[in-house]
Amino acid sequence: MKARTKARKRALDILFEADLKGVPLEGIWSSADQSDEFVKFLVDGVLASLSEIDQTIEATSTGWSLERMPIVDRNLLRLAIFEIKHSTQTPKAVVIAEAVELASTLSTEESSNFINGLLAKIS
Repeated sequence: MKARTKARKRALDILFEADLKGVPLEGIWSSADQSDEFVKFLVDGVLASLSEIDQTIEATSTGWSLERMPIVDRNLLRLAIFEIKHSTQTPKAVVIAEAVELASTLSTEESSNFINGLLAKIS
């Protein structure tokens, strides 16, 4: 697994755990995570832009509120949208492909199609 793919997966794990438990990230962040610049960039970026990202998701996802989405999907979308809008290092198509791949391995059967369609509208 490539370093950036691992970092995206770790960032997803952190956001997922905080969302699931309803706790602040400070209790979940490890020193290793904080020293990985890309993980830190993603997690800090999502947190700083969370309301903007969530508004984008709500406006783009027809018939699906954030609360109704599986926690994995919600946080995958947050990560991908942040990276699409705020990073010039990775092509948008790569960000979308990685989000779809993570959804296909970590979420429901329908999740990868849902995430692909929603991110295609945004990018």
